[in-house]
Amino acid sequence: MEALLEAARDPAFPAEIVLVLSNRPDARGLITARAAGVQAVAIDHKPYAGNRAAHEAALNAALSAAGVELVCLAGYLRILTPVLVDAWAGRMLNIHPSLLPAFPGLHTHERALKAGVKVHGCTVHLVSHGMDEGPILAQAAVPVLPDDTDDVLAARVLVQEHRIYPAALRALASGEVPSPAAALATLINPLPLPETLP
Repeated sequence: MEALLEAARDPAFPAEIVLVLSNRPDARGLITARAAGVQAVAIDHKPYAGNRAAHEAALNAALSAAGVELVCLAGYLRILTPVLVDAWAGRMLNIHPSLLPAFPGLHTHERALKAGVKVHGCTVHLVSHGMDEGPILAQAAVPVLPDDTDDVLAARVLVQEHRIYPAALRALASGEVPSPAAALATLINPLPLPETLP
């Protein structure tokens, strides 16, 4: 969220952050938003226990009242119901800390390390009914190094999240359609190759 707030400070940025909304009253992002002069509202999900649709209807009402046109999820760890997904179809983005479709859900860095992947990264996608399954707008890859821990890898990925989320929002707010990489584009593992390959 901080990267989006920073990007939106540029007068040439095609989107304005008008509301930061959280389901957790103690969310750090609310304090950050207020410090940046952005309206910040918490609609706690606890009073809506057992009625996600009613909670999301309240979120949707707050978004609409603020004149929101695009929604950017950041750190929202609840699976959305059709109430919000349908209301914001094609206009709700999410940032996910993996190269989707690999490692949807939680604990992505730990799972990437356990799987032994050589590259990991992050994805900005449109939100759909399936968890982390919406159309991909942007991705960034980072190397997985031999002594990486979950935290070290997470920090490396976070740097890229802060680069691609504002870029994806800029493209969507400008009406640009993300284009696929050129057919000859290549991402090469930056680790040294052994002298002879088996």
